[in-house]
Amino acid sequence: MDETPPLLVIVDGANVVGSVPDGWWRDRRGAAERLRDRLAADGVPHLAERAEIVLVVEGAARGVSAVPGVRVEAAAGSGDDRIVELVEQAGPRPVLVVTADRELRRRVSELGAEVTGPRAVRG
Repeated sequence: MDETPPLLVIVDGANVVGSVPDGWWRDRRGAAERLRDRLAADGVPHLAERAEIVLVVEGAARGVSAVPGVRVEAAAGSGDDRIVELVEQAGPRPVLVVTADRELRRRVSELGAEVTGPRAVRG
């Protein structure tokens, strides 16, 4: 049995949802739920290793609940700050953050996380 913890994939919900102009701004919570459901169904395409997926939501999407396969973390304030906290809490565990936000990419990279853009989970 493999005792290695699975890769922790942290998805910047607001950034990924906002990466496609599909009317998400009319229903932020619904857009976050669609992303959550896509992650639960498809995981992270092209990712060969086991992964635990965490979707970080903020603002109007705070009410989105977890589903099997996707843990949802509602940021009390800044989603970016919550993502950084999750990376810090991961310790030596491998972490992949999904975001296009340059400043967030810098912050989590300095903590040792790998980073990829929204296309990695947009299909």
